Amino acid sequence: MGRAFEFRKARKMKRWSNMAKTFTRIGRDIIIAVKEFGPDPSSNSRLRAIIQNAKGANMPKENIERAIKKASEKSTENFKELILEGYAPNGIAILIEAATDNSNRTVANIRSYFNKCDGSLATSGSVDFLFNHYCFFQVKNEGFDIEELELELIDFGAIELIELEDEIIITAKFEDFGSIQRELERKEFKISSIEFEREAITKKNLNKDNIQKVEKLINMIDEDEDVQNVYHDMKNH
Repeated sequence: MGRAFEFRKARKMKRWSNMAKTFTRIGRDIIIAVKEFGPDPSSNSRLRAIIQNAKGANMPKENIERAIKKASEKSTENFKELILEGYAPNGIAILIEAATDNSNRTVANIRSYFNKCDGSLATSGSVDFLFNHYCFFQVKNEGFDIEELELELIDFGAIELIELEDEIIITAKFEDFGSIQRELERKEFKISSIEFEREAITKKNLNKDNIQKVEKLINMIDEDEDVQNVYHDMKNH
């Protein structure tokens, strides 16, 4: 997964190039986490993860605190998570994570993008099984014995550890996020970021022209204000 990590890093930096959009997306994540589990990071593991990522995206501390306070207010609209699935041209599977306060609007918009690009919005469960759902912890490497650490964390769900110059990347299944996070915090590891990603189990090769057709659809979806993440199983992208 070493190359996969580099891809995720490049993809993240590309998205973070538009900081205003990034902060909006993080703000929506905060609202969802606070509405569901409360405003106290010490008892809200998801909120702790979002705060870590907000710091990694250079979101000012006052912006984070303001977003948490706003999310705690009853007047703040509820955002809910929405998973949408479909097919791009040439049978490329598309899975979309959205955060929306109006599901009808979001679904209508996403359907229009598929229609414009000769794709089709599919029913729930149509492509989800084609993707693995992972969480990735990036922690400061303070001279740990990587093999010993891996043996310790396997019991909590760790799949793989990658040692970089000054960081360690820990991969786990999405459902093991909580147990890994608690153990890292118990050990007082310095967590730089926590990422949630879906990775296609197998990827499809397309020629250059067909790649461009799929990219057009991906870019349209990604630009939608309700969309948090877009995943696909196209290899050449």
